[in-house]
Amino acid sequence: MIPRYSRKILKDIWEDNNKFQIWLDLEILACEAMEKYGYIPKGTTSKIKKKAKFNVKEIEKIEKITKHDVIAFLTNVAKYVGDESRFIHKGLTSSDILDSSFSIQLSQSSNIILLGLKNLNQSLLKISKKYRHTLCIGRSHGIHAETTTFGLKMLGYYEENKRNIQRLQSSIKQIETVQMSGPVGTYSNIDPKIEKYVAQKLKFKIENVSTQIIPRDRHADLFCSFSIIASSLDRLATEIRHLQRTEVLEVEEGFSKGQKGSSAMPHKKNPILSENISGLTRVVRSLVIPALENITSWHERDISHSSVERINAPNATITLDFAVQRMINIIDNLVIHKVNMLNNLNQLKGLPYSQNILIFLVDNKVSREDAYKIVQKCALETWHGNKSFKENLLQDSQLKKLNLSSKIDKVFSNKNLTKNIDLIFKRSLN
Repeated sequence: MIPRYSRKILKDIWEDNNKFQIWLDLEILACEAMEKYGYIPKGTTSKIKKKAKFNVKEIEKIEKITKHDVIAFLTNVAKYVGDESRFIHKGLTSSDILDSSFSIQLSQSSNIILLGLKNLNQSLLKISKKYRHTLCIGRSHGIHAETTTFGLKMLGYYEENKRNIQRLQSSIKQIETVQMSGPVGTYSNIDPKIEKYVAQKLKFKIENVSTQIIPRDRHADLFCSFSIIASSLDRLATEIRHLQRTEVLEVEEGFSKGQKGSSAMPHKKNPILSENISGLTRVVRSLVIPALENITSWHERDISHSSVERINAPNATITLDFAVQRMINIIDNLVIHKVNMLNNLNQLKGLPYSQNILIFLVDNKVSREDAYKIVQKCALETWHGNKSFKENLLQDSQLKKLNLSSKIDKVFSNKNLTKNIDLIFKRSLN
């Protein structure tokens, strides 16, 4: 990923230095296990640990000749370790190191994203509680529907993000898997106890049947979770973008001192952060198809997945992490315009109470079909005229018979529309 959309903490995970360090750690853990079970001489691992190191530039030079990254790495490490290097990688194949390392890198990056999602939920919960009873219009198809509250609107995103946290936690468990089973996964020259030892040290699971690689359905599951999380972020970003439109202006992204909105129009304050999130999430979603296609491989192993993952994994995790952190910033600095929310709520001159009137008529023994016709007739008169919905209702000849005027104020009430807000909050937060 380009630096503009990267955080160093994620970027460093995918740098060669971290990758090679994980490879070295895995090789040393394997030596520890082999020494424990008598496959290499006592004291070998401590000698290796004292001398073992690598040089990224030297590895790159060696790989230009070998055309094999693991061999280049092992050659470089052997230069520093000396005689004991002959025990490094004993009985292993390249995929044992590559795939186990990849699992670790995915775990490292995913757990940082997971922490970000948890922080995002704290921000969403805070804003939800603060505006629990702040009235605003609810919309369906982009059209005014009935009264809701801004806090309840945000609580829905909080609840969705809770599910994203659960999804990612489940996918992380899937990916925290190692293999050290040798060529074609038969443990032909390595004791299965070595693999188990390494897995326990890492607090990972072993791949029960690895062939020669860790099956890529595990990785696809993680990328699917990334994609769903990205779509959730996009949904919230889109909501903020709509609510910041000039004609609506119920919320605004924070606008810092010295910030500029347009090179040509100095008055502009644009929802650029939310728009940026919508763009970034498209990138994350686009990477799920290659991850699904990586599930397919030839026989016990091929490397068609390798080039994809070298691009996809850093891009997906770095981009998603950046988007999560950006959304936290947006929510924490969101400007709420309560007055505009009320103005928008009253914009249609009482039409959002149409269902209240419909139910009132039904309760007063008017058939639902007739009640709907009466309410819709008065509503359309309000749409196309200057009178309020209440005025048109009171002037309706059929409704005058029901003595509606004495009861209309009770019917035109938000209490009925928002009476279960606290119940919904209680259900979500318990």
